[in-house]
Parts: sequence; C-alpha cells; structure tokens
Amino acid sequence: MSTVKIQFTLFSAFYSPLILTMAGGFLKQEGLDHEWSVSPPGKPATESIADGSADVVQSAPSQAFNAIARGETDYPLHFAQINEMDGFFITGREADADFSWHRLEGAEVVMFGGGQPNAMFRYACHQAGIDYQKIIPITPGGADAIDQAFRAGQGRYVQQQGPYPQQLEQDGLGRVLAQVGPMIGPCAFSSLAASREWLQTEEARAFTRAYAVARQYLNQVPAAEIAVLLQSYFPGVSLTALESCISSYQHLGCWTPYIEITRPAFEVTLDVFEFTGGIAQRYPYEMVCTAAPDVGTE
Repeated sequence: MSTVKIQFTLFSAFYSPLILTMAGGFLKQEGLDHEWSVSPPGKPATESIADGSADVVQSAPSQAFNAIARGETDYPLHFAQINEMDGFFITGREADADFSWHRLEGAEVVMFGGGQPNAMFRYACHQAGIDYQKIIPITPGGADAIDQAFRAGQGRYVQQQGPYPQQLEQDGLGRVLAQVGPMIGPCAFSSLAASREWLQTEEARAFTRAYAVARQYLNQVPAAEIAVLLQSYFPGVSLTALESCISSYQHLGCWTPYIEITRPAFEVTLDVFEFTGGIAQRYPYEMVCTAAPDVGTE
C-alpha cells in the first residue's frame, strides 16, 4: 500500500476536509496509507515538498507569492482548495448582542502579527470601515500562544480559528462575536499544494479522489457525526466545542462541494495582498494554481 506524506502549515478544525480524508478512511478506500505532520515553527510546509518529507501540504495560494517574488520557478503548485473563506473568529470576554467591528478600535486584540491571518484581518477591518491602526495588537506568536495569552487575561478580544473560540465558550472564558470570513467574502484562502512531478502520479489521482469524496461527505453529514470522527485529532477539546465549530464552518460556506481553486476567489486574494502591500504586482492564476489531477469518472 502506497503511503502519502501529508503536512499541515496550521492544524485546526478549519482544515477538516483534509483531516477527514485521513480520519474517515477515505484514503484507505483508494488503497492509500498516510503519514501526517505539522510543519515546525518558521518552516513553511511547502519547503517539506522540496526536501521530500511531504508529498502534499495544507498551504495557501498566497504562499507562492514570496517564492515568485524571489525568482523561484520550481515552487509547489496549488491544485485544490480547502477553504474558500477566511475561517477566523473574533471572540470577546463577554456576550455583546450589539457588537460591531467599530468596538475593536482602541481595544487590545490578541492576534496573529503577520502572514495571511494578519493580512486578511487587516483587509476585513478595511471592509468593515474601521481603522486597523487604532487597534492595540497583542501578538504573542502562534495559535497556542494566542490562546494561552487570552486565557491568561490579555486582551479584550482575540482572533482565532476553530475550535479555540468554541472551547473558550465551553470554559466560560469568552463568547464568539463575529466571523472574519463574511466581511471579505469568497477567496482563495487555504489550499492543497504539491510538486509538479507528484501531481502527475497515480498516487496523486487516488489522493484527489479520496479528498473529493471526503469533502462531499463533510457537507452532507451532521456536525455531530463529523466531530466524533475527528475528536482524536483534538485532545483537550470537548466534543461539544468541536461539534459547534464544525457546524459553524458548515454554515459559513468555506467547504464548498467543489475542489477547484476558482479564478474569482484567487482575484480576491490578490486584492487582499495588494491592499496590505504583500505583493508588488498581481500574479497570473496559472503561476500559482493548477487543475487537480484527473480522477476519471468512476
């Protein structure tokens, strides 16, 4: 049985389409075994493709922008979407039925200090009509550090992917007040990437078949059943919090039934990084994305 090496850049329930491909037995149905890992801090998962420690990675089309700007030509291509919407939540310490984004101005917000999470958040603030510069940022590091800082009493609000916010609610430490995604709309947020060579293999075709079926399943099955399948991947997160998170993402619409990275969604991502100064020019779709391997009509 062939083994597919999978690596995540960030690991959260937001990436349930890929996690479920492993946890739901969909790879085994295609005759594939798997190994999975999370890229170490400071190392993009796409670098693991180059050194052979991963075949396919959870990444983002924006990851290619820096490689292109450096003049590289053999960077991984993004062949399928994972999420077509930003999946971060804004959580406050208390319920606020009248919450609006304007409350973030002048407030301390525990957040990501850079990368795509910060770029998307800044663009969402722009779309909401607020001044990002008036927010008081607290940027302790990665997802775990952000969660620990908020739990320790830092910040009035916090920017997190699920299931962190839902577990905060379960623990009585916060209330989800808003989602970033609807403020931006559909975009090429997160994706699957691989080398050009691997994408030509039968292994890649089998993986893509498994992924496509898992994605359909994720959209058709109640969140409670998905949460049971994924619970072992989230130690320390209650089943109730995980179910709430998955249900939120199902209703958000980030897990669209198709796997293609669409051109309109890619253009919105270019809009975001152009606005934040992350790119000096708009890159053609074909430089970053490619069609998924042909999986046939079985």
